[in-house]
Amino acid sequence: MIKPHGGSLVNKELPKTERDKILSEIDEYEKIIVKDETVKVVKNIAFGVFSPLEGFMNQNDFNCVLEHMYLENNLAWTIPIVLDISKEKASNMNIEDKVILINKSHEPLATLDVQDIYKYDKKKFASKIYGTLDENHPGVNSVFNLKELFIGGEIFLLREPRPAFPYLDLKPLETRVLFKQKKWDRVVAFQTRNPPHLGHEYIQKAGLTYVDGLFINPVIGKKKIGDFLDEVIIKAYEILLKEYYPKDRVVLSTFETEMFYAGPKEAIFHAIARKNFGCDHIIIGRDHAGVGNYYGPYDAHKIFEFFPDLGIEPIKFRSFSKCSKCGSVVNDKICPHPPEFQNYFAGKDIRAALIAGNPPDPEVMRPEVAKVILQYQNPFVT
Repeated sequence: MIKPHGGSLVNKELPKTERDKILSEIDEYEKIIVKDETVKVVKNIAFGVFSPLEGFMNQNDFNCVLEHMYLENNLAWTIPIVLDISKEKASNMNIEDKVILINKSHEPLATLDVQDIYKYDKKKFASKIYGTLDENHPGVNSVFNLKELFIGGEIFLLREPRPAFPYLDLKPLETRVLFKQKKWDRVVAFQTRNPPHLGHEYIQKAGLTYVDGLFINPVIGKKKIGDFLDEVIIKAYEILLKEYYPKDRVVLSTFETEMFYAGPKEAIFHAIARKNFGCDHIIIGRDHAGVGNYYGPYDAHKIFEFFPDLGIEPIKFRSFSKCSKCGSVVNDKICPHPPEFQNYFAGKDIRAALIAGNPPDPEVMRPEVAKVILQYQNPFVT
């Protein structure tokens, strides 16, 4: 099985005695209230999804990621993992302090050993990661809404956050054990933020043809308006797997994180996380993690050429459609027939049908999947 990124899985759980001692003295520490998406980041660091990171990035790592897409230790990394704080809050802290991260309900989440407090340039951050300063880009908009400073340092988990879907919440250590139990030496990951249509099914099964197992790992967390709700995605996949997939070849598990919509750079980030889960391949389709027209349709394919040492291999798929002449799902590499024979899996058409309360064309989406989605009065993020 592939080794985790950096060679070993990070585990930032405190021993019970040390955890209990800190909790008993909780009032003595400075506290930082973190947003819901940061809670997910803490969990991903603590259980190794973001290995080799052991906390929020210091200034050197942050700058290395912006400029070179690598950490200071020369390991590939493309998305800054940072914690923003206000100048006012930072004035109460010093380097080497231990502070407590708490959620919006004021429940203790983790300790943070302060190693760095630093300024950053929002325009540089947005431009380097997203390739644009257009605030209509959801990632750019998020950057411009961050507080003035970043605080970096190692974290240690005090209490595990409650997962959105406990029965699908598998940590990297657990998926690696599960893959071994199933005798899967080679595993392909599928990243998604949508319910499945027949095009997704096509590339998943095509990828599975070459390996031992398929790891379907939908993103659960903050998404832009108009994306599908988390529960809709999960329920749609559950019915598809029940009816159309071999039970011994597929694992469905959640990846609790926000979408950054960083296109090619997020494709590398997604690959690293799935590498830590134990996957040695990842499916990269057209416009992976893209939004609007900010990235070329195959930029996420090309970026892997700059990371020959990544370890996890991309299985690259081009655009696909249902060809009436071929009588099957095809892509533009294998089908010779012109557009009039093609029924493309256009997300906007699928959404339009669902908004109107109608199931999409059965040649585009399984009726069972459409039925699940149509049970929701509004299946979209508002």
